[in-house]
Amino acid sequence: MPWLSAATPGSGGAGRPSPTVLLKNGARGLRSVATFLPARLRGFFADLGPGLITGAADDDPSGISTYSVTGAAFGYAQLWTALFSFPLMVAVQLMCSRLGMVTGRGLAGVIRRRYRRRVLWTACALLAIANVFNIGADLGGMAEATEMVTGIDSRILVPAYAALIVSLLFWSSYRRIARVFKWLTLVLFAYVGAGILAAPDWHAIVRATLVPHVEPTAAYIATFVGILGTTISPYLFFWQAGQEVEEERARGRRTVAEREGATGVELRRAKVDVLTGMFLSNFVMYFVILTTAASLHAHGVTEITTAQQAAEALRPLAGDRAYWLFTLGIIGTGMLSVPILAGSCAYAIAEAGAWRGSLDDRPKDARGFYAVLAIAMGVGLLLDFAGFNAVAMLFWSAVVNGILAPPLIVLVVLLTSDPKVMGARVNGRSLRLLGWTTAVVMAVAAAVMMVTTIVQPA
Repeated sequence: MPWLSAATPGSGGAGRPSPTVLLKNGARGLRSVATFLPARLRGFFADLGPGLITGAADDDPSGISTYSVTGAAFGYAQLWTALFSFPLMVAVQLMCSRLGMVTGRGLAGVIRRRYRRRVLWTACALLAIANVFNIGADLGGMAEATEMVTGIDSRILVPAYAALIVSLLFWSSYRRIARVFKWLTLVLFAYVGAGILAAPDWHAIVRATLVPHVEPTAAYIATFVGILGTTISPYLFFWQAGQEVEEERARGRRTVAEREGATGVELRRAKVDVLTGMFLSNFVMYFVILTTAASLHAHGVTEITTAQQAAEALRPLAGDRAYWLFTLGIIGTGMLSVPILAGSCAYAIAEAGAWRGSLDDRPKDARGFYAVLAIAMGVGLLLDFAGFNAVAMLFWSAVVNGILAPPLIVLVVLLTSDPKVMGARVNGRSLRLLGWTTAVVMAVAAAVMMVTTIVQPA
């Protein structure tokens, strides 16, 4: 790639472009992919933003590992969860989107104004706990996937990826970062290609998708909670609201007063954006489960624990192309999701502390925001070197999200149903019902998982 090798103005040395130049030219290279899309589709894609990026970031290496474990262990049996979780995911993310657009503040900023500080800081603590484990798991997953195809030691790649991501977040504007994130979403279609190459049983797939199959075992329920936890994750709530605020800032609305309120046209556009992003997220989840079910479970391989193992196992069963596509997906989704994990943590804590904080601010102007971002990355990095089992982090970080999400969803539903917060833009009856349903489903699933794990160990 020319932007990785040629010396450019503003580079950090001969042949070494700075992170800003790297990101700018990388975005230009990614945008060239759009020339292959029909004009109408290009226009539709151009109108998408925070919803698309949030949905794509949901399919991080931790999530891919959870879906891979699911497909290998249970075959097509949990394909139905993609349909089941879609409306729940849309409801929560749409409420977060509306909250950011109407109030002009992020989720933590609104909580700060409406609830006691202990509620606010408890919510931020839950987010930070889940995020640092996810960051550690995702950095490790990216590094191991890269080692598989390059032979470079993953212990070198983990800090290298962390340093690259921190550099890009520190020295690039929000608009440039958002543009690259947007085009990175195309990487997710690698999993669709891998699924087709795995030659699945389409009759069995249709049946498993439309007819739910449930097993009353600890392993099945833990996997189900893991799917919900990685699909409906706390960091997505904060990121979605925060990005709506960033979009407003990018349009020149710098103060809260300028950002407050949203037109019907803006809310409808946001709805399409969220629906598209969440559909993409669950579409990819569906194909990862399908791929590992068709290629691994169908051939008796049921004991994999990471996406990297799934990719390795795919090679002899589905061929080199499926292996390369699956591995590329792990690396690409990591580059998209890790910055969002760290960024959502920084947004939440900066808003909770009433600090200045935006990816458009320079580090010297938003020291607290960037300090939190760097600390989140640093703690996640340390987890990889502290002897924590990578397999356990990848899977159980998703389960932890499933346990932590319900109280955060309750806060989101309460806030977006409050006329003092939303004015005339409060949730409609259907959206409010879906929000409460999501909170109940997540809470019940987590409680049942705990009980079955105690009574009937996996």
